[in-house]
Amino acid sequence: MSLPQAFVVGTAGHIDHGKSSLVRALSGHDPDSLPEEKRRGITINLGFARMPLDDGRVVSFVDVPGHERLVRTMIAGAAGIDAVLFCVNAGEGVMPQTKEHLDILQLLGIQRGIVALTMADLVDEEMQELATEDVRDALQGSFLEDAPLIVTSATEGTGLDALRAALAALPVQRRSDQGPFRLPVDRSFVQKGFGVVVTGTVLSGSVQEGQELRLLPQGDKLRVRALQVHGESQSTSQAGFRTAINLSGAEREELPRGSVLVGPGVEGHQILDARYHHLPGAPELSGGTRVRILTGTSEVMAVVDGLDGELVPGSSHLIQLRAAEPLAVLPGDRFVLRRESPVTTLGGGTLLDVWAPRHRKRDHARATEELLALEAGDRSVLLDRAGPGGLDSKQAKARGLEGQVIGDRVLGPQQLAQQEQALLLSLRTFHEENPLSPAVPRRSLHRGRVAALGPQAFDALLRRLEAAGKVEIQGPRLREAGWKVELSPEQERTANALLLKIRAAGLEATPLDALNLEAGEEGARVLAHLIEEGRLERIGPRVYEAEQVQALIVKVRAHLSAHGEMAPADFKEISGLTRRYAIPLLEWMDTQSVTKRSGAVRIAVQP
Repeated sequence: MSLPQAFVVGTAGHIDHGKSSLVRALSGHDPDSLPEEKRRGITINLGFARMPLDDGRVVSFVDVPGHERLVRTMIAGAAGIDAVLFCVNAGEGVMPQTKEHLDILQLLGIQRGIVALTMADLVDEEMQELATEDVRDALQGSFLEDAPLIVTSATEGTGLDALRAALAALPVQRRSDQGPFRLPVDRSFVQKGFGVVVTGTVLSGSVQEGQELRLLPQGDKLRVRALQVHGESQSTSQAGFRTAINLSGAEREELPRGSVLVGPGVEGHQILDARYHHLPGAPELSGGTRVRILTGTSEVMAVVDGLDGELVPGSSHLIQLRAAEPLAVLPGDRFVLRRESPVTTLGGGTLLDVWAPRHRKRDHARATEELLALEAGDRSVLLDRAGPGGLDSKQAKARGLEGQVIGDRVLGPQQLAQQEQALLLSLRTFHEENPLSPAVPRRSLHRGRVAALGPQAFDALLRRLEAAGKVEIQGPRLREAGWKVELSPEQERTANALLLKIRAAGLEATPLDALNLEAGEEGARVLAHLIEEGRLERIGPRVYEAEQVQALIVKVRAHLSAHGEMAPADFKEISGLTRRYAIPLLEWMDTQSVTKRSGAVRIAVQP
């Protein structure tokens, strides 16, 4: 079964301005479900009703309370609506909650709506005209400035047909189902024979029967048993649709309003960067002020910091919010800020980065530049902000990012450039501090900033630099491209003296410790260079001239070729060495695959 052609309309306006009565008259359904609501004639909780249109589409109404103490409930109801039915009592005109609801709707980014002048049967035409003028003045400069304004009476049916026609004419488009699934819970109840049911408007993504979801911030895993979309049973639902989900594995008490059902890839976030508009009538706020942040159906306490200074009434700011509890939010989500006490609306805006690092005061200028770039469409900022280790592929996908893949990590251009520079700087520093070493062990460079990359990403970074002609890799060692050891005249003299001394010792060789002690600190470095370069061979604790060792290997192979095996006495004769010096050389030849021990003799190693 295909999803119905439907959209969501929320009511808004001051208390007792006829919102629920108008919805009841339009749809034939009473949105007030609580006995107290029916007894007192006011909406306390969110109400819901549906109305078929002549063109086959369905309007789902979310009826919100107008009382000042229930603004949180109003904001929860406005989450995910496509348009608003803005109600003003013809006898009272614009009232405080009329203005606050209008402010909130604009802060939440609502762009479409219809204005209903309600209870018109209670006033004469002159009062209607005055109320109409009052409403038009109040809507100047808002998204409802040019909206249809329809005079109505739920009691007498005045204007209902015109209102239905205006609703049908709203230019509402079906939302994209791209992105991870999120449904902020605005109501939960137990239905006999089915179990726990939650309702809400799908903010993003899609959901299917049988799918496993998680509940945030609690973290519980739940399974979708059945779905209803705008009152009809369906096997799937998506962004923009009023949805009821029958869940298995849950109790009603575990699913309060403010919880969010999410699919894979959605986590809770507490540090949020945002573009924020401070309302003209709000007080100036300094950094570190505690506020209430309302987004979706959630409300949590937070601390707000202006990245460009104090929050000035009537101004737009870049801010950071640090919430007391995780929120299941994504970039682009709208939010409202209210004072901790007294609870009045301060402003609201749009989330830019929900994975933000915490900004200290010294970071504010840089953070502002990054957020301005992000607002301008440069999403690589999110990758760069992930730090020197970048993101894994799942994290990058969750953010909708495509960066430079380095092994098993995804890095932004700035972080990648900094990692390359850090590694090259470490390599250059090593060469400067060790001018006689032709290469550096790779592992010794995997430190500092570069240590944020795992082994796979680190190796990929080296290969990238090698392909760019910036480094030369030699197995487990590497050097800066073009680097070579150059001895000074004094070092050349030291090297020649060492070579003469070691050559004179022959195959009896000289202990390395004795050579280092005699040569001194600089001579020891030259000696290490000669070993590194291959002109000397270190075997056990002794150092040999490489040419003499190679000449011995040639004699050994010739003997093995002629006789097939070599006894220790044969080796002593070939080398002219006593057992004390011969045994270490024999064992070393075994390790170099020149010989292989077979009982009491050595044989040749087959290639």
